[in-house]
Amino acid sequence: MAACTPLFRDYPYMRACAARITRVEGDSLCLDRTVFYPQGGGQPGDSGVIRLPDGAIRLVVDTQKGASSDEILHILAPGPGHIAPGLLVDAVIDWRRRHRFMRLHTALHLLSAFVPGQISGAQVGDDKGRIDFALDEGAKLDKDSLQFKLNQLVAEDVPVTSEWIDDDELEARPDLIKTFTIRPPKGSGHVRLIRIGALDLQPCGGTHVSATGEIGPLSVARIENKGRHNRRVTVEFADSKISN
Repeated sequence: MAACTPLFRDYPYMRACAARITRVEGDSLCLDRTVFYPQGGGQPGDSGVIRLPDGAIRLVVDTQKGASSDEILHILAPGPGHIAPGLLVDAVIDWRRRHRFMRLHTALHLLSAFVPGQISGAQVGDDKGRIDFALDEGAKLDKDSLQFKLNQLVAEDVPVTSEWIDDDELEARPDLIKTFTIRPPKGSGHVRLIRIGALDLQPCGGTHVSATGEIGPLSVARIENKGRHNRRVTVEFADSKISN
């Protein structure tokens, strides 16, 4: 199957691209390149539109990983227009939605930088995100303290960058891996790391903002007990005003 170039990986602020259809499966299609992020790592798949050569517009309601690791499936709502392999189309994401995911995903990285526990689960949503931490018995988390630290790091506008590490280097540095339920993808020879200044460095395939100031004010909505050692921390935007 034809590989898809994941433009979102190196260009998370890219909102649209021209691409060629490589495969059609019912009302879903694969492209040779895309700005659409496929669901994974707790981050939902992008939505948006595909503009066809005949002028028709098809809504993309979800994006998922395809049958092979380098294929991305764009799931379309029923609609007009002819889709077939070989057609050149425009792929356009719902930027407002994506940008919220980028802000919250980066916020969860910040949270994981100072909570002393491995990550047992995470989920990014439109207006809130959560991380499940496996903590030592008796460990406690203070809601007000977490919120203060998060907003302090947001105010410092720390740069967020990416770099790459090969599989052998990652194997030699298990401290980089904060999750024990989801392991970083290996086998391609290298893994992407997300660095937030000197605060945090960990493998991640998701999309992030370029500096923590872009996240905006945050609120720790709740801390829940999810078992003897598990604590779920939910973070949300402090106001309902979402930037474009």
